[in-house]
Amino acid sequence: MNSKVKLPIGIEDFEEIRTKGFYYIDKTGLIKELLESRGKVNLFTRPRRFGKSLNMNMLKYFFEYGCDASLFDGLAIQKEQSLCHAYMGKYPVISISLKDVSARTFEGACSMLRSIIGNEAMRFLFLKESARLTEEDKRLYGQLVTIDTSGQSQFLMSDAALTNSLFTLCELLHTHYGQKVILLIDEYDVPLDKAQHFGYYDEMVDLIRSLFGRVLKSNGSLYLAVLTGCLRIAKESIFTGLNNLRVLSIADVEYDEYFGFSDAEVRDMLRYYSFEDKYELIKTWYDGYRFGDTDVYCPWDVINYCAKLCADPDAAPRPFWVNTSGNDIIRTFLRKSGPAARRELECLVNGGTVSKKIRQELTYRDICQDMDNLWSVLFTTGYLTQCGSNDGRTFRLTIPNLEIREIFTEQIYEWFQEEARRDTPNLDAFCAAFPLGDAGTIETLFTAYLKKTISIRDTGVRRERKENFCHGILLGLLSHREDWIVSSNAESGIGFSDILIEIEDSDIGIVIELKYSEAGNLEAGCEEALAQIEEKDYAEPLLQNGMKTIIKYGIACYKKTCKVISFH
Repeated sequence: MNSKVKLPIGIEDFEEIRTKGFYYIDKTGLIKELLESRGKVNLFTRPRRFGKSLNMNMLKYFFEYGCDASLFDGLAIQKEQSLCHAYMGKYPVISISLKDVSARTFEGACSMLRSIIGNEAMRFLFLKESARLTEEDKRLYGQLVTIDTSGQSQFLMSDAALTNSLFTLCELLHTHYGQKVILLIDEYDVPLDKAQHFGYYDEMVDLIRSLFGRVLKSNGSLYLAVLTGCLRIAKESIFTGLNNLRVLSIADVEYDEYFGFSDAEVRDMLRYYSFEDKYELIKTWYDGYRFGDTDVYCPWDVINYCAKLCADPDAAPRPFWVNTSGNDIIRTFLRKSGPAARRELECLVNGGTVSKKIRQELTYRDICQDMDNLWSVLFTTGYLTQCGSNDGRTFRLTIPNLEIREIFTEQIYEWFQEEARRDTPNLDAFCAAFPLGDAGTIETLFTAYLKKTISIRDTGVRRERKENFCHGILLGLLSHREDWIVSSNAESGIGFSDILIEIEDSDIGIVIELKYSEAGNLEAGCEEALAQIEEKDYAEPLLQNGMKTIIKYGIACYKKTCKVISFH
């Protein structure tokens, strides 16, 4: 394994990957397609961590003056000799990323924008001495790069200079080189997302509209612009009057293979690192997305898991993509959903599909206005994917893979516990029934809770996972009693019991074993659970800890019903 090249975890610099010995999956075909079928302004919308930033960096290295052609040795674009001769290293390039514009205030966000654009302008300090620029041109450039060096360095460009900054830089570079400019803006919508979250959305929309409108609309110094983001922001919001915008979303077949890893690319990677035996596992966990007509894996997941396997060939798969965000959209969906939407979500969690009209043009303010918009955002941000054909508006949606299903399950647990805690009297009554041996009350209330939540019950899910889901719901309810010692899957006797409870004030110990009855025979499930408690002596740790009274519960669930039998 030591002779293999490294895996590029979190590296978005194309030159570093190509020169420092990192594995690279060739996406340079994007350049050919962009040049042969381009629009003046091209917007690619994809979920996070699907290779947008690396592709943008690749474009910068290909087009920019001084290009090192050896970076593209052996890659697909090198075979396109006429394109390389005409375009490689022939343009001034402005390249910025807005992914870090995440301030809590509008003023803070403006400061971050000044810094990002100012630092990019600093790459062109030769403009200060350019013989082709007038003194007025140089004065305008000076407004972009003036820095306050007392304390923390900050770019001092005025509000007007900030609004015109990208347009000004385009004009100056065009004048200096006599060649129009290529503009790359990565994660263009992050400032709007953060502005909506922190309450200064209107101000940020006005600023971004002015900034983009000035540089993208009627700009005689612009040859080509490429933007990336997660959402396709409604045209009337920030792209007003921009008639040359070409939007390429996850629903479009153009460029569908250039973001994410194809099945063949994943197989090649696994073959290279000798992990072919992990193929089915990786496919189950990280495949399942459909962009246009192409099925793709999440690159961030595949690379991270392969890196784990390099260190430990027995490493289990885990969520990687879902841990790069707060997953707020799922929590918002659950809070706003009514019974019908929850039933549809239950269908999805259980491996099914739902058909929904998708709005691909939204503003961040629109997102939470109604459930249709929330469905649209779950689709465009990668929590759901399309399957089968669509008519451009109505899509058949599904959860793409096991990783995303796990995060839905986790968020459902959290949402359900929040909901249950709002009804304290019922939760108190439910918990109080356990030390009383009141199986009837437990059965009635637990069934009511199961009907309120979203269950995992499809035939493709193993019995253990269905049991684990019900186990998690029950454990969350019992955690309401902070004065109880509640342990889950604790080693006891000759096995691991589902739940053990110690109530020290009354010396009562409780053993709970839960079963999922596939055939719906709840009585038999309870008897099986109680027999297991006895056979494996699950009560032994409670007795050792001084519990004088032991109450044993066998609980069997099927879909959204349950039965409870107690034994003293």
